[in-house]
Amino acid sequence: MLAPRKIRVLIIDDSATVRQTLAAVLAADPQIEVIGVASDPYVAAARIRNDVPDVITLDVEMPRMDGITFLRKLMAQHPIPVVMCSSLTEAGSETLLQALEAGAVDVILKPKMGVAEHLAESRIRICDAVKAAASARIPGRRHPAAPSSHEPEKKLTADAMLAAPSGRAMARTTESIVCIGASTGGTECLRLLLEAIPADAPGMVIVQHMPERFTASFAKRLNDLCEVDVKEAADGDAVLRGRVLIAPGNQHTMIERSGANYYVSVRTGPLVSRHRPSVDVLFRSAARSAGSNAVGVIMTGMGDDGARGLEEMKAAGARTLAQDEATSVVFGMPKEAIARGCVDRIVPLSQIAPEILRAAAR
Repeated sequence: MLAPRKIRVLIIDDSATVRQTLAAVLAADPQIEVIGVASDPYVAAARIRNDVPDVITLDVEMPRMDGITFLRKLMAQHPIPVVMCSSLTEAGSETLLQALEAGAVDVILKPKMGVAEHLAESRIRICDAVKAAASARIPGRRHPAAPSSHEPEKKLTADAMLAAPSGRAMARTTESIVCIGASTGGTECLRLLLEAIPADAPGMVIVQHMPERFTASFAKRLNDLCEVDVKEAADGDAVLRGRVLIAPGNQHTMIERSGANYYVSVRTGPLVSRHRPSVDVLFRSAARSAGSNAVGVIMTGMGDDGARGLEEMKAAGARTLAQDEATSVVFGMPKEAIARGCVDRIVPLSQIAPEILRAAAR
């Protein structure tokens, strides 16, 4: 039996230390092969002419040509999935949002060194981002790499953060709330979704897998574009009609209830379903605290984060939606939820906003 084909990666970064560290992190994964490194885009372009990788990791700040310029040229001439690799800076987060708009599949932070736990979490995030990018739909790219059949590592469930729903029916209130989960490809899909949401829409809480600090810039960008008020969630924020709360990167966000009102609890904790924030944690909290008052939506992304939580929401009486395969950049998370039989409606991206409003009005 032939071994599954590895995902071939080219690393582009002007720092020799970062190139070496990233190469070591990626090469340690049995599903990934590092085919080369490059110190700048000109060296990378020469390599790509001779050997086309499945995925590129790309630094933003580099000599001779910056990463955004190279990304735009690459997407126009030879589309290849790109994962942007950045340091943890406020200015960098603004630039990386431009990268996502220009066609980058995902954003990762450069590996954290020194603390074993941090390095282990960085390894999970970096390798998962590369694997998701390899199977992403990129305009102009003919054949996405097939997902590997390698058995995934064991991962914590939402039990690590809060107990499963009791099964008792939640009293109906006049207000509905909407919980949305997304990962790879989700930033642009969420922009399109929220631009179609009216100012008086039900309160929404969103988990989009992104690094810390980047979620604040993402929320600000959406707030400038949308009729609804969008902000990064802070502990104790109320879930209000016309407001959208984006879970902060590197922290779990949960729905809590006080009487007929809802608010969010923002906490640290372990990676759940390999993520922090985790969609499963948000969805389970909605099942526990909102029940039939909630609408759950699972969108584009790799893996299965959110599938179990959406099943719990459905069992608690919530209405549930999934983005369809044709409009998902990666049809992993919706596919897993659909396979569990917990999705009421499977809809294209353009129909998610009206379906949310219909479901919330029931």
